Amino acid sequence: MTDFFVYLLVMAGVTYLVRMLPLVLIKKKITNPFIISFLHYIPYAVLTVMTIPTIFYSTSIVPAVVGFIVAVALAFFEKSLVIVAACSCLGVLVTELILKYLF
Repeated sequence: MTDFFVYLLVMAGVTYLVRMLPLVLIKKKITNPFIISFLHYIPYAVLTVMTIPTIFYSTSIVPAVVGFIVAVALAFFEKSLVIVAACSCLGVLVTELILKYLF
């Protein structure tokens, strides 16, 4: 049981250091356009890396692809996040129901 708390404290320390060190080490304003654009796209990259595998491992491949295509199409037409999420879930549900009754 004590190992668990040691691991928990180490993880908390590492998480805190990752967030705190840039604030302590970088004192002046970042002016390099490449670094600014790189930092601008990090949240999108992290969200994509966390979301895409979950889409394809959460259900079978055909409904996952249908939901992904619906989400990408609606996002391309700049629909709201709620609409994109709801319609992609609905697309997965309908596809799974169709596949269930066909096979």
